[in-house]
Amino acid sequence: MGNRRLARIMGPFSVPCLLLGLLFFAASLTPSLIPRGPAVQGILGGLVTAIGYLIGQVVALLWRAADLPRLSGRPALVLTTVISVPLLGFFFWVLGYSRTWQNDIRTKMGMEPADALHLATILLVAVATFAVAFALGRLVASLFRLIRAFFYRIMPPRRANVLGFVAVVLILFVVTRDGIVDRVVTGVDESYEAAQMLFQNAPPPPGDPGMTGSAASLIDWAAMGQPGRDFITTGPTAGDIAGFTGRPALDPIRVYVGRANGATPQERAELALAELIRQGGFEREVLIVASPTGTGWIDPGMQDPVEYMHDGDIATVVAQYSYLQSPLALILETSTGLEQAMALQDAIHGYWRTLPEDARPRFYANGLSLGAWSSMHATNMFRLLDDPIDGAYWVGPPFPSAFWNYVQNQRNPGTPWVLPTIGNGSLVRYASNTADASEASADWGEMRIAFLQYSSDPVVFYDPRSLWRAPPWMLEPPAEDVSDHLFFMPVVTQFQLALDMALSFGAPPGHGHAYYAEDYIGPWVQVTAPERWTPEDTARLIEHCDVGYQLGCANSQR
Repeated sequence: MGNRRLARIMGPFSVPCLLLGLLFFAASLTPSLIPRGPAVQGILGGLVTAIGYLIGQVVALLWRAADLPRLSGRPALVLTTVISVPLLGFFFWVLGYSRTWQNDIRTKMGMEPADALHLATILLVAVATFAVAFALGRLVASLFRLIRAFFYRIMPPRRANVLGFVAVVLILFVVTRDGIVDRVVTGVDESYEAAQMLFQNAPPPPGDPGMTGSAASLIDWAAMGQPGRDFITTGPTAGDIAGFTGRPALDPIRVYVGRANGATPQERAELALAELIRQGGFEREVLIVASPTGTGWIDPGMQDPVEYMHDGDIATVVAQYSYLQSPLALILETSTGLEQAMALQDAIHGYWRTLPEDARPRFYANGLSLGAWSSMHATNMFRLLDDPIDGAYWVGPPFPSAFWNYVQNQRNPGTPWVLPTIGNGSLVRYASNTADASEASADWGEMRIAFLQYSSDPVVFYDPRSLWRAPPWMLEPPAEDVSDHLFFMPVVTQFQLALDMALSFGAPPGHGHAYYAEDYIGPWVQVTAPERWTPEDTARLIEHCDVGYQLGCANSQR
């Protein structure tokens, strides 16, 4: 009686579909771009097992709908046994070998090898994940049967089946979009707003009237948010820079407008322009319009070095568009970042182009991660043809970036996808943890564009089409920090790379999506061409940024 009740709750269970799921699980144990721990591997394995099971169920449904012949009884049992025995043997062989594969990546990234495989953890977590996914699937199936039964009363069965399926899809779409997703977005956004210490939690504003957020500033300090206040109050001072270069230096100008400083992207952009004018930003040698990551963060490891290079004769302006972490902002607030970047660059470039060419700063666009995407979107080449900017430097550009995709596909034949060569290198160059964008067959032209991307960065090299085909970089010899044991399998590779994106922010510096100062410096030199700067200065700055400074290159509060 108890077994029948359990079977009724669970519904029919298909062993062949489970075998297909286990094949997916085995494929998920192969390496991808980022090392995985046992718990994470278990979640991935359980999830792709459920996906494989679902695919098997769909195929079986289509088979029955086409009225194709089916095995039953003893022949079906024999065939299932013949298939399952070698498949299970292969599964456990792959499971045992997965530690070797994971340690291969860990070694290439300078990590300590895993000393144990933790098979029990992987299997237990996988079983739990599969059970949850299976239960959710049964709930959806029960909902479909309930709705279909209602339609049976008023229409023919075939029409009831179709409309029942459509109704379930619509219900799930509305519930997830307008219910779960909206609540998650609202809750996360509010939590990050609180974490940014807005308004009553803000520390005292700067005493220097020349700084953003001071009593003389046009930007309210309390509404700026924690990332903006950190950007304004940290970084090298004139004294830091002069002490490093041995030359006179200025305090770099940093302007930051928080999301709460204006109701719309246009309001925030106009406020940033007014503050930049107030501080004399257009009188400096170099002007950078930078787009932050989702939370509004500007990496000090990227910002500090360029201020050293130009003796502090530089102004940087930033406008925040979100409180969410970049992966969430990428999915949930895509248009917000693009709109803010366009509004800011329109405002700054619109004013800059009215100034005499011999009395205005050199203009550069810059962004990291989601900020790179929004900055590229705003840097419309056709709009800038009549008065182009001097260059751009984009780091870790996310895979949907239209301009990045266009440039990637212009690579010279035979050059690697992860570090391509574009034409003769006079307009666009690439850098990585093994290249600094200095090598090209031609000198730089009037505009200089550089991309910094790590070969193991899934935020850059994730490919939605990996659902059914291998990404271009998987068809080439692996880069230095990529495993030699990559294996493509439809569907599974897609989920591996999606998980890699979530793990990439915790990769060791210089790998994954963990960009850091040493690799920012060379491309900054190439793009902005600082005067009186030598290769020896670059080497000293790399050492200065690497020794004793965890995030940036400054050693004092401004």
